[in-house]
Amino acid sequence: MLEFIQLLKQRYQSILSQLGNDSIKTVYQQRIDQLILAEAFIRKGQLLACSPELPLQLTVVGPTQAGKSSLVNALLNSSAAAVSPLAGYTIHPQGFCNGVKLSQCSGLQRYFGRFQQLPQAQLSKDRHDCYSLTENIADSAYLPPCVLWDTPDFDSIDSANYREGVIRAIALADIIILMISKEKYADQSVWDIMSIVEALRQPTIICLNKLGEGSEALIINSLKEKWRQARNDPFPEVVPLYYQKQAGLPAWPESRQQMLVQLAHKVNPEKHPRTQQDLLQKYWQSWLEPVIAEHEALNNWHALIDQTGKQALEDYQRDYLNHPHHYETFKCALAELLLLLEIPGLANILANTRKILTWPVRQLMKLGRKSLYSADSSHETALLNQIAEHMLIQLADKLMDKAEQGKQGQWWKEFSSLLRSQRQDILQEFSHAAKNYHVSFEQEVEHTAYRLYHKLQEQPVVLNSLRATRVTADAAAIALTLHTGGIGVHDLIIAPALLTVTSLLAESAMGGYMNKVEAELKQQQLGTVKQTLFNDVLRKKLLKLPEQLSHTTYFNISPEQLQAAESQLVEKRHGLRLL
Repeated sequence: MLEFIQLLKQRYQSILSQLGNDSIKTVYQQRIDQLILAEAFIRKGQLLACSPELPLQLTVVGPTQAGKSSLVNALLNSSAAAVSPLAGYTIHPQGFCNGVKLSQCSGLQRYFGRFQQLPQAQLSKDRHDCYSLTENIADSAYLPPCVLWDTPDFDSIDSANYREGVIRAIALADIIILMISKEKYADQSVWDIMSIVEALRQPTIICLNKLGEGSEALIINSLKEKWRQARNDPFPEVVPLYYQKQAGLPAWPESRQQMLVQLAHKVNPEKHPRTQQDLLQKYWQSWLEPVIAEHEALNNWHALIDQTGKQALEDYQRDYLNHPHHYETFKCALAELLLLLEIPGLANILANTRKILTWPVRQLMKLGRKSLYSADSSHETALLNQIAEHMLIQLADKLMDKAEQGKQGQWWKEFSSLLRSQRQDILQEFSHAAKNYHVSFEQEVEHTAYRLYHKLQEQPVVLNSLRATRVTADAAAIALTLHTGGIGVHDLIIAPALLTVTSLLAESAMGGYMNKVEAELKQQQLGTVKQTLFNDVLRKKLLKLPEQLSHTTYFNISPEQLQAAESQLVEKRHGLRLL
């Protein structure tokens, strides 16, 4: 699941960089934030599984200049967190170990992934993919043993550069401390982030900073309304903070001294797997919306291929297999039968004569060679190539129609361009496969001739009649060849002989058997053409075209990849089974 979430996030980020529509950009950025949160939360689950003794994690979040770093220092009873009046001063997640050793936090590097752990003094403004961990040497009266995280803001102009670090720190938290000021509490950015993290079900408190006399009750009532609009869980406890001039820090109320210690008892790591499942299910459909739209387009593309492929096979049946004049394959079987019917005394004379005959281009076979006929001169291969070309033309027309309909129009338009650019390569491969099919199918033609010959051996009267007819036809051909040099031999040998053979077979007891053999040959031929040409070549090539669409423009996540990911969303008794 983690790998799939990362893949989906990467595709969203790539596509976002290419988008021109601002409204779609906003939606996609929100989904990227959600995916970063889900990725981090899955990593936390892995961390808890490997390090069950991981210290408690508290994270302070809030908008710019809300006083987050000042609150961290107040809770730590130190000046460990650097503070500044400048907006966006903190740009890295900074963890402070209170009552725990750095060695107890070694698993955090695995959690942060590509983020590098650096000493606090080495954090650079030029790098955002890093974080720090520092031991707090002072004694805190407000914190249980934990890691307290100071985080960058999430609402400044530059926050997009370090937003991932904020989200990772939030997903790691066992307790969230929302730090807001009276100037910032109503900002939409605050409630957008609080809405996103609701699915994590982290115990939360709100610290209200920079309060003036008499403003507390009014602001808290407004906070309740904002919370109700953003979230469905109960409104958390609010801690009002008043500025302490002597310390230069907001003062944590003495009445709430044990609040965080008590809240820590509500943290239950065993609930993480179920929470993780709920998080994924909450956003799953919205994340996959564009992916599913591509799959629908892909299914439509498959349907177009099947539709045009079915029509192509029907054209092949009509214009070749069932055409009374164009179907040549069974005639070739009959021509092979004539070879099997040679009279022993004339066999050598006929063989020598065939070596010097000049055959027309439309010959069905070249005598003196085993091959029955040339694939290049076959009407069948020419027709198959025409049908394949017509099929691609039909597909191109349908793609343009789809592009004009609006839904996934850009997908269809670019797909049409891709088909057009590869059309000749597809047709060339099909033509080569058609020739190979034609040559390999000669074995079936021979087999058909042998079936007829063996059946004829059971009919001696018919067999002798055919042999006599063959001698007459060949004798006439030999005489004509002596005078003409073989011009027109095809018409005088093949056509009369085949007509006579066909008539004798049809009128004899072999008639029904011959029709059966011809029908079986056609059926086998149709099946072979369908599989070896239309399925293994055309359909396979066309189905693979979507894989060549740019990953920077489209998600290109296959139905198989999606199905594999969704199979991981299997609820177990104790939570979620992860990849």
